[in-house]
Amino acid sequence: MNHDGTSLAHLAVAFALCTVIGTEREYRQKSAGLRTHVLVGLGSALFMLVSKYGFSDMLGLSGVALDPSRVAAQIVSGIGFIGGGLIFVRRDAVRGLTTAASVWLSASIGAAAGAGLLELACAVTAAYLLVAFVFPVLARRLPRSPADSVLLRVGCRDGRGLLGEIVQECTDAGFHVSGLRSAEGGDARAGVTLALSGKGLRDELVPRLSRRDGITEVTFLEDEAD
Repeated sequence: MNHDGTSLAHLAVAFALCTVIGTEREYRQKSAGLRTHVLVGLGSALFMLVSKYGFSDMLGLSGVALDPSRVAAQIVSGIGFIGGGLIFVRRDAVRGLTTAASVWLSASIGAAAGAGLLELACAVTAAYLLVAFVFPVLARRLPRSPADSVLLRVGCRDGRGLLGEIVQECTDAGFHVSGLRSAEGGDARAGVTLALSGKGLRDELVPRLSRRDGITEVTFLEDEAD
């Protein structure tokens, strides 16, 4: 088979698989979305193809030795600059770790597709979907150590009289409120952030708080860190 046609097929596979990953990130409104993941995957695939076929006219020349595997190593190093730019710290939460990892994974999927390892590329994409959609549900159901602390942000239309009810709901759900920070401005009108510990279940606390009048948002901050 002519490698030109095969190369286009490999690029198409890289495009399709990285589109799947990018769509999931875009749906979650992360800083690196559809375009970033597709471009990273396509670029990695093209680098691999250039490494495999771009220097074929040099083969056989005296004193010339080619090592296509060096390009794969450079992709791994180079993608770190993009990933590092996606991770930042905001107040008490580290954000962007999962998005940075997904960009790194897109680069590896593109490189695998460019190298012709299509089965591996498809398998890793499927594994990513499992991690992205199933693992968060499992993680929320795992029992936590009483010493572990998580941050809960509760948005309010009017903070008067709600703070005590919020703390009581958290206590009734099995959590201990170990810290509390009101929104900017010194009141709870825009919301509060609570540090919670204990063995309570998040899936039970969120709907309990969401049902209360005046509460507009209930979010565990580490869930946003992805």
